This record gives sequence, structure tokens and C-alpha cells, in this order.
Amino acid sequence: MQISTQQRKWSLIALVALISGLLGYGYYLQYVEYLDPCPLCMTQRFFYYLVGGFAVLGLFALRGRVWQKIVAVLIALSAIGGLVTAGRQIWMQHLPPDKVPECGTGLQYWLENKPFVETLQLLFKGDGNCAEIQWKFLGLSIADWSFFWFSIIFLTALWLLFCKLKQVGVAESGRA
Repeated sequence: MQISTQQRKWSLIALVALISGLLGYGYYLQYVEYLDPCPLCMTQRFFYYLVGGFAVLGLFALRGRVWQKIVAVLIALSAIGGLVTAGRQIWMQHLPPDKVPECGTGLQYWLENKPFVETLQLLFKGDGNCAEIQWKFLGLSIADWSFFWFSIIFLTALWLLFCKLKQVGVAESGRA
């Protein structure tokens, strides 16, 4: 399958818009609805930032075929990271109450008082706060929706990776 530079550009713009909307709504939930994000939520946020950053980078390298492939791979890898963390949170949310790990002291405490490596482990492992479901829409939690959106992002990245860029001839490009 072949796509034009315009299609690639609009796909990347759509990814940036999607990420902006998701992060914006996440910050709305945090600062307006006072739903504090758990460590796994913060990690998913990080992967959303990576996807958005790589999509913006892709917009600056639209003509470079190799760069477009690199950007698509980086977006796909970021989406996989988001899928793994969202999947872990979904798993934790479905644990029986007696199997849920204990809640921690909070990410801010870990950042200020624990070694960086231990803090990273918390961010990828989660704690009891990650098993709590504070919000639902259409029966799905934030982690469920995050898994859904990371899946869409991953599929988009694969599409961008495996679609070939159309060759634009002299007559088609508008140049004489």
C-alpha cells in the first residue's frame, strides 16, 4: 500500500491532536476533578508524551523516508510501552481484594527519598493505588481506555511503517 506525504502528514497531525486531547483530559481529571494519578498512570502519561514528541519529530522529517521509518518505529515502541503499563494496571484492577498490593507512600515521596532505580520500579510495577478504579466511561476505566488508545496508536505506527511513500512526479508536484 502506498500513501502520499499529505496522508502521512495528516496521520501525524491526528496523532498529535489525539495525544493533546488525552493528556489534556488527564490533566482535567487531575486538577479539576481531583483524581490523583497513580504511578502506572504517570508512566502511561510519559509514553503519551513520547508518542506525541515522535509524531511532531515526524512532521519535521516528512520528506526523509528513512526518518519516517525511524519515527514510526519509535512511535510503535512507545505505544508498546503504554500497552504494557496499561495492561498491568488493568490486571491489577481485576485482582481479588486480598491480592492487591499495599498502597505506597506516593510518588512524590519516592522521588524525594528513594534511589532513582527504585522509583522507576514503582513507576512500572505500580502499587495498591493503581488497582483503584476512580472513573469510568461506558463501563471502561481510565486504564481500559488507555489500552484502547495505545492499541490505535500502535496500529497507526505500523501502518506508517509499512506503507510506502508515493513517488511524486515532476508534473504531479506542481514544479516545471
